[in-house]
Amino acid sequence: MLNIVIFGAPGSGKGTQSERIVEKFGINHISTGDVLRAEIKNGTELGKTAKGYIDQGQLLPDELIIDILASTLDSFKESKGVIFDGFPRTIAQAEALKKMLAERGQEVSVMLDLDVPEEELMTRLIKRGQESGRADDNEETIKKRLVVYHSQTAPLIDWYKSEGKYQHIHGVGTMDAIFADIVAAVEKL
Repeated sequence: MLNIVIFGAPGSGKGTQSERIVEKFGINHISTGDVLRAEIKNGTELGKTAKGYIDQGQLLPDELIIDILASTLDSFKESKGVIFDGFPRTIAQAEALKKMLAERGQEVSVMLDLDVPEEELMTRLIKRGQESGRADDNEETIKKRLVVYHSQTAPLIDWYKSEGKYQHIHGVGTMDAIFADIVAAVEKL
């Protein structure tokens, strides 16, 4: 099984590169953001709970996310693997993911860190907000999301380094050049 964690700050290109990885390697894609946005759009109880956290620029409780991921993962039959996009975001979540995968006889193969400078992230996210109408892509919320990322999520880099799963990817340049670096990292596993 090829289980990839794609990592990076909001706006680093995780969604864009995930689509390409899925196509190239024939694995499934789990985007916690997409799953949650669908729940919000459908007005489910989970969606209403999630919306309250997201609107404040906060992370959702770990138990909620792990349950969603386990259910989504178990729904994939004959899967070659999965790319986790937007998860884990904390060390506790990384440990929970490791445990959840171990219960299925699997593990994370690699964590790809799309590294992008903050000024570039702001530019990308504001542009995305203007083009897509995503309410959380405004300057105030972006700043909150980046503070949360740096305080809670960035420590995962060292955690995955200690697990021997970390791979740095320079996230600025053409989409093709960034993807070529990703393919090289995955193919040497």
